[in-house]
Amino acid sequence: MTQRIDDVSFTVDERIWGHRLYDEQLPHLTLLEFLNVLQSNLKNPLLSSPSEKVTYRPQHQIRLRSLLFNNPYVEVVRARSVSDDAKWEAWNELFLQNATGMGDLSFMHLRKAFLSFDDFARSIELLRSSAFEVQSNKRWSSKFVFPFGPDALYEDLRFDAKANASNDRRFFARTGELLYLMLSRATRGSLLGRQLVERLYSDSPMNQLVRALQGETQKAPKERSVGYLPYEQLPRFDRICDDWLAILSRGMPVYDSLDHIISITGLNMLIYFLECGKVTIGDVSPVEIVCEIVSRQRSRVRALSCDSFQENQSLSLRAIKAFVEGVRTTPEWQSALNSDDPSGECLLVMQERFQWPQHGQDDELDLNNLPGEELIRRLLAKAEFRHDQHVGKIHNSWARAIGLGSRRLSRRLRYAPNDRLLKALVVTVVDKQMEFGEFLAKVHARYGLVFGDIEGAHFILENKVDQEALTYNVSNLETRLYGLGLIRRLSDDCAFIENPFNRKGES
Repeated sequence: MTQRIDDVSFTVDERIWGHRLYDEQLPHLTLLEFLNVLQSNLKNPLLSSPSEKVTYRPQHQIRLRSLLFNNPYVEVVRARSVSDDAKWEAWNELFLQNATGMGDLSFMHLRKAFLSFDDFARSIELLRSSAFEVQSNKRWSSKFVFPFGPDALYEDLRFDAKANASNDRRFFARTGELLYLMLSRATRGSLLGRQLVERLYSDSPMNQLVRALQGETQKAPKERSVGYLPYEQLPRFDRICDDWLAILSRGMPVYDSLDHIISITGLNMLIYFLECGKVTIGDVSPVEIVCEIVSRQRSRVRALSCDSFQENQSLSLRAIKAFVEGVRTTPEWQSALNSDDPSGECLLVMQERFQWPQHGQDDELDLNNLPGEELIRRLLAKAEFRHDQHVGKIHNSWARAIGLGSRRLSRRLRYAPNDRLLKALVVTVVDKQMEFGEFLAKVHARYGLVFGDIEGAHFILENKVDQEALTYNVSNLETRLYGLGLIRRLSDDCAFIENPFNRKGES
């Protein structure tokens, strides 16, 4: 029997993509959740087998996040022309008005850690400036400091009216847990695990500053199990792992590499989402993403990119329909139809395959004696409705989050990679230097990105775009990369992509 998944009323999205991918957990939040899982498995990082249960106990660090994101008083007090002792007393009085009571009622350790209140205030300012989404309107308990080290990691929390904390599944929705499982199942996962532990979990000066604010570590009350990943191995798992290892091998500080890791992981997870959808509907062709390099001159590449975006956007909903209706072709369904009690036996097949309807719940009684086709119709309606709430929005929200999706100079969304994503591609794919045409071929083979006429030849044959438009698009890409300092032209027919970071750390 397929592994049971808790906390869901039926399993359709979960059997295709895992439990769970979520549109509001963007790539940077996915990385943070991944690092929380890794932190609880430092002795055996990324060494789990598909049959092994992975658990972790995340940190809460309520004092740290309170000081950084629920502390509007520090600058006001800092500006007062009073003694240092008076500043500490005034700030403490103001801060306690909104304290949760979850370990943030006493900050005596701050007076020992900082020479003055001004030093304390400057430290708060420094860490806030590096935080993710610090200017967003998210609640303070859902804002995150940059992962400078083990003391800077914590999970998303929600506080109720009585200030009781509980883990929230809105921004830490298990996507980072799935990423941990993917990398664990990659061929070189153990190598990556060792490198991450060695380089990310050191006691750096910034981590020491974080620890000075937090004081004693605050952890979740108990361990929990990670989510469900339906695949023991996929080439995409190896692709993500190899990309991380490539980025970590470049000569840059590890914290600078995290920005590129976030971008390239978001791209790979997006492609995983599309690849699983294609497999489910029986489409064996590779994922393709037609990218326009934005220019003021409108071309047919823009229209083709818009069409490419919309086709991929519709893919997941088609997969939902194919997965539910695919029950018709199973031997179990045919046996049920040929049994003495087809309605009852079809209901049992639905329970086994989709965990629906749940045993003992009202909908199980309502569905008794319904024909098999009606059961399929009802589950499909429920699955499509739920899919539209979050999973169906993943392609759109993730593409925009990593700088791949854009509406610039267009009313329709299309693929138009920004500078940040282009830099991440170069850092990941290019070791020292690579011929421009080879670079285009590699990003097409690895990620399905189409920029020019060679990779997009079949679109020309299908009369969807002309060769001149794609050639012009490649020329625009070359100009963009030149402006970013990532390309060097030797002659009219020879250009090389250059990675500003090589293995020796030379620029």
